[in-house]
Amino acid sequence: MILLIGGVLGFISVAFGAYAEHGLREAISEEHFRFLMTAVRYNQVHAVVITSIGLFIASGIQPIQSSLLHWSGKFFILGTSLFSFSIYLSVVLDMPKLVNVTPFGGSIIMVAWILLAICGYKSLPLNHDR
Repeated sequence: MILLIGGVLGFISVAFGAYAEHGLREAISEEHFRFLMTAVRYNQVHAVVITSIGLFIASGIQPIQSSLLHWSGKFFILGTSLFSFSIYLSVVLDMPKLVNVTPFGGSIIMVAWILLAICGYKSLPLNHDR
């Protein structure tokens, strides 16, 4: 499921980036356009990370902490969705209060990175006996 969602988020990032550039740029303020491009960039970067986690899980290779890897993927999905989509919807629907959700998404993304780092640390050869 993580791989599927990573692919969908990657598609959305490209589609929404094109829509913002070619359909919204003239209709919104420069500040809103900057917000959208930040959301697209975060969406793209984290779609690649989510897809990579999904590919690793699908490969069948079992890391030392596979549950941590699954949780990291889930947190990346949730955080990226909250971060990017709160900005997308805020600008497109002209609902500025939706950006109040954005920091929660960013915080969840940071947790996802920490979980991924812990998984990597626990997978180091020197930690196999722990």
